[in-house]
Amino acid sequence: MVIGVDPGVNGGIAFLHDGKVVAYKMPATERDIYDLLATGEESAPVVFLESVHSMPGQGVSSSFKFGRGYGFLRGAITALKYPLHDVSPQRWQRALGCLTSGNKNISKQMAQQLFPQLKITLSIADAVLIAEYGRRTLAVNYINVPGVRAQTGGGT
Repeated sequence: MVIGVDPGVNGGIAFLHDGKVVAYKMPATERDIYDLLATGEESAPVVFLESVHSMPGQGVSSSFKFGRGYGFLRGAITALKYPLHDVSPQRWQRALGCLTSGNKNISKQMAQQLFPQLKITLSIADAVLIAEYGRRTLAVNYINVPGVRAQTGGGT
């Protein structure tokens, strides 16, 4: 199982396992975030977390709140003992052919194209694509992670 995480209150968490994806808007409380992440425990997940930083023009209070949430996500993932891979927005977007320049509608369209059975919203689009990026990365690179077995090597 691969978990994709788009941090922030407008982000989401996506679980990709055996070709099926389930995604959620970022829960409102830390307890709910932890509980949601913990639902993947039995499937030996690997987490791909979008590595982000404060944005120019973002207020001090907003930056602090975002950093606190980002730190909590890292801590929760670590506490659950899930392997964690940081991925920049530019890296996963380039790999999936959807450079957004901040326009989430582009990632929403790409996620809907890749997963037509799922109702994609702006909140979950990036998380779904980060999970798909993680799946492809693990399959191609044969990353030796406990509990993860690459089925094929070269395909997407």
